[in-house]
Amino acid sequence: MKTVILCGGLGTRIRDVADDIPKPMIQVGGMPIIWHLMQYYASFGHREFILCMGYKGEVIRDFFHSAMSSASSKTLVDAQTEHIQFSATDKFSNWSVTLADTGQTAMTGSRIFKIRKLLNNETFMLTYGDGLSDIDISGLLKFHSEKNRTVTVTGVRPPARFGELQIGDDGLATGFNEKPQASAGMISGGFFVCQQEVFEHMNGHDDLVFEQEPMKSLVANKQLSVYQHNGFWQCMDTYRDWQLLNSMIDQDKAPWKIW
Repeated sequence: MKTVILCGGLGTRIRDVADDIPKPMIQVGGMPIIWHLMQYYASFGHREFILCMGYKGEVIRDFFHSAMSSASSKTLVDAQTEHIQFSATDKFSNWSVTLADTGQTAMTGSRIFKIRKLLNNETFMLTYGDGLSDIDISGLLKFHSEKNRTVTVTGVRPPARFGELQIGDDGLATGFNEKPQASAGMISGGFFVCQQEVFEHMNGHDDLVFEQEPMKSLVANKQLSVYQHNGFWQCMDTYRDWQLLNSMIDQDKAPWKIW
C-alpha cells in the first residue's frame, strides 16, 4: 500500500529554525523529520511513498538523489514526477519513492488530487511530513477495513502548550504538570487511510484545503471514521516542538524510533 506524504507547505511558523529548506527536511537527531516518518512506516512493512512536494522541493529531491547507490534505479514518470527504487543494499532498503512536484502555491487538497493517477485506483495512506507518532499502523489499517468508510483519520490528544495547574478550594496549587496531554476533545493527527472514493469529494483547484470542504463533505455523508490514538503524537510547528523532538532523540526516549 502506498503512503502519500504532504511536504510542500511553506512552514512559516518554524522559520526561526530554518528558512532555506522545506519543513520536512529540518533535522531531528541528525536526519530530516520526513526520514523518521518514512522509517516508521517502513518498520510496519510499508515502503512505497509518494511525496507531494512544493516549496523548495529541490532540497527533498537532492536528499534522495544523494542517497542513491549504483544499484538504485530512477525513472521519469512525467515532467513533474520521478520515481526512485532503492535496492536492498541501499540506506533506504527497498524503498520506492515517487517525487511529485505538486506546485508552489497548492493547498493540501489540491496536492492530493494532483497525484491521484499515481495511486492505481488503490487504497492509500496519507499523512503530513512534519509530525511523528507511535501509532499502530497495522491497527489503523485493520480499523479502517472494519469500519468500511471512505476515509479514516487518526484522532489524537495533543500535548498542551502550557503547564497545567491543579488548584484547591483554598487557592493553593495541588499539582503542576509541565506537558500534560489534553484531556478534552481530539484533533486530527493525520495518519489517514483513504479509499479512491475520496476523490469524489475533491477537485484540482489550487486553493482546495483537504481539511475543510472535503472533510466536511465526508462527515456529512457519514464517510469519515476516527481511529482514536491515546499514545504519543507530536507535530513540529514551532522552535519549541523541534527542541522537544531533538531532546527525545538525545535522551534515547523517542517513542517513534522502533527500528
